[in-house]
Amino acid sequence: MSGRDGVATPAVAAIVSAVRGRRTPIVLIDGPSGAGKSTLADALVEAWPGTAPTLVRLDDVYPGWSGLDAAGEHLARTLVPPLLRGGVGRWRRWDWAAGRPGAVEMSRPGNALVIEGCGAFTAGRAASRAVRVWVEASDRVRRQRALDRDEGRFDPYWEMWDAQWRRHVRRTAPAPGVAVRLRTVGA
Repeated sequence: MSGRDGVATPAVAAIVSAVRGRRTPIVLIDGPSGAGKSTLADALVEAWPGTAPTLVRLDDVYPGWSGLDAAGEHLARTLVPPLLRGGVGRWRRWDWAAGRPGAVEMSRPGNALVIEGCGAFTAGRAASRAVRVWVEASDRVRRQRALDRDEGRFDPYWEMWDAQWRRHVRRTAPAPGVAVRLRTVGA
């Protein structure tokens, strides 16, 4: 059974079930570019029972095309630990048009948090009780989706980004601790 934009409804249901009863749940949606993480995050936020969670997209945090690791480390210092202590979490947007740091965003404690993007597990590593969701697709499907969605802006960076992603995965070994795994199909 599929939900919004082909996202497997059972995956959303499994995530909602995994966070049920948690006081301030954190969901980390990770996987390679073009796998369907953003679509899943949107479907999850839409289906969330009660107050919708705060959604932080790593695409808004990466400091440029070579910033995959830097974005995860940034959130691992400034967003997640303060929230876990009941404080205000902060993160800085990246202004892609200007090619420089943008506005500082704040996240108040007490609301559920969803972090979505390549490197989300790194961003939430301090949250031992976070629900970790891994989304994957074939290399062909991922590449096609990634290049189609950004109207050509991503094309010159695909190889660099994918190589950066593969190095990140080798170094961080994100597979252990995955609560929900989703393999998307089709273009």
